[in-house]
Amino acid sequence: MKLYLLEFAKMGEALLMAVYAILSFCVFLYRTEKKRFPFYVVQIILMVVIQFLLFMQMMLKTDDMRYLFFFSFQAIVLIAAIIMHRMIYPDANLLIVNNMCLLIMISMAILTRLSGTSAIKQFIIVIASMIVALILPEAVRRLRILSEPWWIYAVIGILALGFVLILGRVVNGSSLNFQVMGVTFQPSEFVKIIFVFFAASALAKADNFAQIAGFSAIAALHILILVFSKDLGTALIFYTVFLMMLYVARERILYLVLGILAGGGAGIVAYRLFSHVRARVAAFIDPWSAIDGAGYQVTQSLFGISVGGPFGLGLYGGKPKAIPFVEQDFIFSAIAEELGIVFAVSVLLICLSTFFMMLWVAERTRNRFYRLLSAGFGVTYIFQVFLTVGGGVKFIPLTGVTLPLVSYGGTSVLSTILMFGVLQGGVLIRAQEHREAVERLTHREEPGYPDRSREEDYPEEADYPEDDAYRDDAYHRDSYEEREERRED
Repeated sequence: MKLYLLEFAKMGEALLMAVYAILSFCVFLYRTEKKRFPFYVVQIILMVVIQFLLFMQMMLKTDDMRYLFFFSFQAIVLIAAIIMHRMIYPDANLLIVNNMCLLIMISMAILTRLSGTSAIKQFIIVIASMIVALILPEAVRRLRILSEPWWIYAVIGILALGFVLILGRVVNGSSLNFQVMGVTFQPSEFVKIIFVFFAASALAKADNFAQIAGFSAIAALHILILVFSKDLGTALIFYTVFLMMLYVARERILYLVLGILAGGGAGIVAYRLFSHVRARVAAFIDPWSAIDGAGYQVTQSLFGISVGGPFGLGLYGGKPKAIPFVEQDFIFSAIAEELGIVFAVSVLLICLSTFFMMLWVAERTRNRFYRLLSAGFGVTYIFQVFLTVGGGVKFIPLTGVTLPLVSYGGTSVLSTILMFGVLQGGVLIRAQEHREAVERLTHREEPGYPDRSREEDYPEEADYPEDDAYRDDAYHRDSYEEREERRED
């Protein structure tokens, strides 16, 4: 009987994850949160069932009932977080909240299997982060001054990175963190957020090439400090984020091409300067020739992914601990081995849908600063996912970065949750822009325009330009029903 239950749980959780991932893209069929809400409700039900099946597997494998108590506590906390987001911020984007909570649930399950102590530590940090994240959206909405002090963000970021360079603890040859009373901090995770604020504030004000060059030099200083710290994975994230934000701000393909060429040249220089970069590149090209050395992690990761099959070996059925630093750098390989390729690919699709929603928020936000901020956070998030998964599956050389919200790392999960909280502040600002546009339209007194006194007559899917709310007169003159009929045709 136990064997049948284990097989049922193993296949059920993979298939339900696939359904959840599909729903994450189905929400884009509708452009308002009200119409998406039924999808969100189904997602919440699915995430609880998936988490129950994961912890039921561990309970059946170990005959330890404590796993179900840990599951219950997690489910209560995370579902409460979703409900509170909905109650406090009716305009918040629930896809981002749901996906965040699901990825945290998956992290708790796989970390509990790998190291129960690590899972408990991580969950304590998650609870604290969730509390702060509930405050951030309203703070961001109210503090419009956040868009002004680009130089303050630059000074804080440079000083924090310089502090780690000089006094940081060396881990695997890189100056990454420092310890205070036994607690480890990795400031670069928080500087990622500050750096995006700097780039958004600076590029929103840049009007000419000279200003862009000056801001680019300041961004380059951040990156050079990371290079000297030998934290090349984070340096690559900073470089890519600034380059993509520059492209979004100026919409000139020349900047993108020049940035890619400069990045390629910097990669060649790093290859020649740093021995550990050459070792990682060699392990990427042919890990089998160095299976007992630099290629050990990659080969073990590939072994684990290959044996997992569609539905995995089941929790406690594989050997993910054979991969060094599996909780930090190779958590995706552990998921693929024990939960299966279907489950692992669904995780990637959920991350991708989160990124698309971040871009959706950015595209529909008229305030230039918050538009760049949302785009910057989106690129930061998805590029880190790409680096982590790409290194684990031998698509790119290893970079040593974590999978956001899933890998073990208190600083990483805290910074990611805070980043999502700030992003929700941008969502609130976008909703406020919509209401302000509706207010302007309802007070319009020109003859020939219908009297609109209800906000629902101007649905959220209508794009209201910030600088000229009435530019498209024909659009606003038509009724909502007529627009719907044209859209259906």
